[in-house]
Amino acid sequence: LFNLSEMMLSRSILLSNRTEIEYDRAMIKRIFERISAPVRGLHQAAYLLAGLTLASQLLALLRDRTFAHTFGAGEILDIYYAAFRVPDLVFALVASLVSAYVLIPRITGMDRESTRRLLSESATFLFVFGGLICIALAVFMPQFLVFLYPSFTGSAYQNEFVLLSRLLLIQPLLLGLSGALASVTQVRRRFALFAISPVLYNIGIIAGTVFLYPVFGLTGIGFGVIIGAVAYLAVNVPVVIGAGVMPVFRMPTFSLMSSVMRDSIPRSLALGVGSVTALALTAIASRIGTGAVSVFTFALNLEAVPLALIGSSYAIAAFPALSEASAPEKRDDFIRILSSSARHIILWSIVALGLTIVLRAHIVRVVLGTGAFDWNATRLTAALLAVLAVGLAAQGLAILFSRALYAVKQSWRPLFYQLAGGTLTIILAVIFLFIGKDGVPSSLAIFLRVEDVHGTGVLLIAAAAMLGQLFLAILSLIALRNIVPGLAGRLLRPLVDGSIAAAAGGAAAYAVLMIEGGIAPLTTLMSVFTQGLVAGIVGLSVSGLALFIIENEEFRIVANALAGLLRIHGTRSEVLAPSAEEPPKP
Repeated sequence: LFNLSEMMLSRSILLSNRTEIEYDRAMIKRIFERISAPVRGLHQAAYLLAGLTLASQLLALLRDRTFAHTFGAGEILDIYYAAFRVPDLVFALVASLVSAYVLIPRITGMDRESTRRLLSESATFLFVFGGLICIALAVFMPQFLVFLYPSFTGSAYQNEFVLLSRLLLIQPLLLGLSGALASVTQVRRRFALFAISPVLYNIGIIAGTVFLYPVFGLTGIGFGVIIGAVAYLAVNVPVVIGAGVMPVFRMPTFSLMSSVMRDSIPRSLALGVGSVTALALTAIASRIGTGAVSVFTFALNLEAVPLALIGSSYAIAAFPALSEASAPEKRDDFIRILSSSARHIILWSIVALGLTIVLRAHIVRVVLGTGAFDWNATRLTAALLAVLAVGLAAQGLAILFSRALYAVKQSWRPLFYQLAGGTLTIILAVIFLFIGKDGVPSSLAIFLRVEDVHGTGVLLIAAAAMLGQLFLAILSLIALRNIVPGLAGRLLRPLVDGSIAAAAGGAAAYAVLMIEGGIAPLTTLMSVFTQGLVAGIVGLSVSGLALFIIENEEFRIVANALAGLLRIHGTRSEVLAPSAEEPPKP
């Protein structure tokens, strides 16, 4: 009887455990289904992407805070950021040949077997061709780095610098395959899964810094980057398997890949120009002094947060819809989608600019002001952030306009414009590098209150980057005048409204900072965060109030779109839908 009762108790526990496991599996399945549910409306998709991108950017800021605390703006971090530039160039020139922006217009409406064949040949091409390029670069990496960064030649970390640069060459292959698979994720409008990928990527880098760097040195951070890239890839796999189009090894055929290359080469070269520009700016900054590369990269990463939340989110959400509406008979839909996206990017970028300029010091102190990151580095990074933020709207528009040109199969134009903008940026940066400390550099440093900080020459490097982005956005806008007649005129109202809202919000935020400054000293992280948060909330609220008073259309659309996101997934936007019908699933 005792054994029988023991058996019955064990069976009861086993059944209970099975029930709990089944319940957990069902709950995980429901969560995954909710996350991977399609989103139809343009604005709902954009703000869903923005919300999830915010999580990714917060992790990116945590990553940078970890870097700042551990290394400060010094030689090790300069080397780490410099090592990233060569793999970025490989990604731009090789991995982007089979990116989502080239594949999405093709697989939209394509049957399952054709989609799988396209993905298989694209993935095989990436690993064969890209792998050979990476092997060649790995062999000649020492000579390449000496040419780019002669100031690092005598560093005690030279061997680690070379090893890290070689290890990071694995990353563009993984991210390239992720881009190919993400084309299916985006066509099926699983934007939540698409936006989760960068979250996992940053978690991998943070883990590498915290757990692997103490053991393996700089190489440990590289291992973390690879782990994050694998996670980035894995997120798209369930959607691709569910669609029945998981790629396999298949030798590329000329008939299929030639059409892909015809459209992708211009974009890859355009991205390559952008990567070459970033590489050149990094090399120029390395000649200014120790820490210049670090503070410049930190400022770029901080400016990337509002860019990702506003410009990139709208561009990503709009691209599939623009591809669907690219046919001549749907040109009205194309104009409506592009115009609406551009208006929102301008409005919210200008509002973000006003608040960023006022709160720049608080932003940098909260995110980076810790450990080895000293006060002078904090001030210089804040000044760089203010300069870069001036080009925020231009960057967002350039991203959107390039996708519009890709959607209408004018793939070569973004290359020419990117080349012109990149050339101007590099020329200005080289000129600025040899300008003396008096004149413009001194005036800019005084205006941004960093005249007593060493290495303020890097401010002009940021100014060159900002001016290049403005020039690129203007060229892209001119290119669209025949496709979208009167587009420039449609953008004047959000420009004016955004300036009014930015001025009102910035003034309110500054007033709150003045009031709070006499209440509590800024001696702790919590006090700096609280003061900046309160000022930011007040400034944003005043900006919203100003937009409400002047009856801004974009402000009303945002309220409707956010309300739509709170309803059931799949509800079609009542303001702007990407198209009249859902695209056929691959």
